[in-house]
Amino acid sequence: MADSDVRLMKGNEVIAHAAVRCGCDGYFGYPITPQSEVMETLMELRPWETTGMVVLQAESEVSSINMVYGGAATGKKIMTSSSSPGVSLMSEGLSYLAACELPCLVVNCQRGGPGLGTIQPSQGDYFQACKGGGHGDYHMIVLAPASVQEMYDFVSLAFDLAFKHRNPTMILADGAIGQMMEKVVLSEQQPRLTDEEIAERYGDWATCGKGKRKKYNICTSLFMNSEDLEEVNLRLQAKYRRIEAEEARWEAIMCDDADYVVVAYGSSARISSAVVELAREQGIKVGILRPITLYPFPVKPIADLAARGVKGFLVAELNAGQMVEDVRLAVDGKTPVEHYGRMGGMLFTPEELLQVLKDKLIK
Repeated sequence: MADSDVRLMKGNEVIAHAAVRCGCDGYFGYPITPQSEVMETLMELRPWETTGMVVLQAESEVSSINMVYGGAATGKKIMTSSSSPGVSLMSEGLSYLAACELPCLVVNCQRGGPGLGTIQPSQGDYFQACKGGGHGDYHMIVLAPASVQEMYDFVSLAFDLAFKHRNPTMILADGAIGQMMEKVVLSEQQPRLTDEEIAERYGDWATCGKGKRKKYNICTSLFMNSEDLEEVNLRLQAKYRRIEAEEARWEAIMCDDADYVVVAYGSSARISSAVVELAREQGIKVGILRPITLYPFPVKPIADLAARGVKGFLVAELNAGQMVEDVRLAVDGKTPVEHYGRMGGMLFTPEELLQVLKDKLIK
């Protein structure tokens, strides 16, 4: 395997290459369109012969997330991938992982819903990803790639954030990003960490069996005493406040002089970026604010734009209106916030979005 190279690859394929090259220890998953190429590519790469990475097809999404639970409890870099209905089946396990403060990576390549829906792209899982998804008060760190290169880069970033904060992370993509082909730069192979290196870098919390640690670690989410469980919840909430303060990421495009700002992420942001050029050719000053982390949500840059006097925000999503709620909370009533979405796997065009902006905000 070359130290680094440039290739033309699908978004789903680069997830697999990134996992191997960043030193991932284990992948447990179950096939579902439109993300099945992740596991298929891993099987073709056969990393168990080169890096020792375990790759296993589980019998279901429920099984795969609980295998992630077991692997993550040992302090290893463990991941899975799925698509919308499959992630729904994983929701109980994700809640357990969050409660135990176990680092892991889940990739969701979204498809249209509700129900089995369609294999076409959607962004209907924003609430599921950013507001918990499973039971209890918990959060995952959620990254939203807008290119194949970011699909690759965010695997390593997601693991870094997961271990830094001992928290599950999610790469929330969609069928368009997962299936498109673009040039991607693959980085050098990183070594897998030993148990000792994991303990030294991230703390001695993993369960590695008798005799491997000086103390006996237990990972559990069961607390029969209400006072004990409240203490756990208070610790988790304090961690989420730190994550919100430290990890929000975003990209602002021509927002400095913008009268109107389109807020969009993932494939919607790619489509929306063409609106800037179209609008400015017509004398309308439009900018794009792209959240890169959906949780923590980039509240401050949106609030700052509202305070500066932006005349209106248009939130563009492939859903009925989900991220728009967080934008409205950030704007806090200082300026109008409108929403435009397509559903069921349908995509909007830049021309369509510009007309919506005119109709809803400029009139």
